[in-house]
Amino acid sequence: MMHASVSEVFCSVQGEGPYVGRRQAFVRFTGCNLKCNYCDTHVGVTNVCNFEKIPGSGVFQKVDNPITSERLKELVCSYSGLHSVSLTGGEPLLHADIISSLDIGIPLYLESNMTLPNMARKIKDRFSYVSGDVKILPYSLLEEPDLHLENTIECFRVLRTTKHRDCFCKIVVTKDTQIDDIEGVIGAISGYISCLILQPVTQKNMQPETGYLLSMQQSLLDHVDTRIIPQTHKMWGCL
Repeated sequence: MMHASVSEVFCSVQGEGPYVGRRQAFVRFTGCNLKCNYCDTHVGVTNVCNFEKIPGSGVFQKVDNPITSERLKELVCSYSGLHSVSLTGGEPLLHADIISSLDIGIPLYLESNMTLPNMARKIKDRFSYVSGDVKILPYSLLEEPDLHLENTIECFRVLRTTKHRDCFCKIVVTKDTQIDDIEGVIGAISGYISCLILQPVTQKNMQPETGYLLSMQQSLLDHVDTRIIPQTHKMWGCL
């Protein structure tokens, strides 16, 4: 039976991108192949998974890791009224095997750094929604920038928008983000995505100025529907 290390399972609303406000179960996998300087999520392997049985209660039960696919289904299906199940992390594509065995009857919503196209190919047909990040170097631990870009573009191609799947792109923007670094990759993936989300970084000392964000949006609108959406869940303090 398939199993994986999961740090959290909880029910909340999607706080980022075009599906803001949708009720979801969140499954946060451990482990990541990148290291971003703005990341605020602990991704290390843990002995237990924190399971919030009652949404919004802040009371968590301890579930032993690793978790089997059947146990994961049981936890997720204890919630009601779900739009979808967000598979996040860390990097969920590292856990392609257990994702391939998940059969929960609820649409799957992938939140990925889009740098593992070989893993994406294994499970591309499992997802109804793909929230794909573009990580602007030097945030990546990959040593070869060209390979990083190549993998990103290929991952978006594999997980592209179809009549059965919505794939959109999200880019965290800091005060140091350069429009030239974004335009190249967006030009390459614009045919694969429904829209681009510019997400200003949460940390105040790294946030871009409003005028710069608006100028960036104006330039990118030539390539794809571009929206500016911050992390809304941070505004009202939910998980």
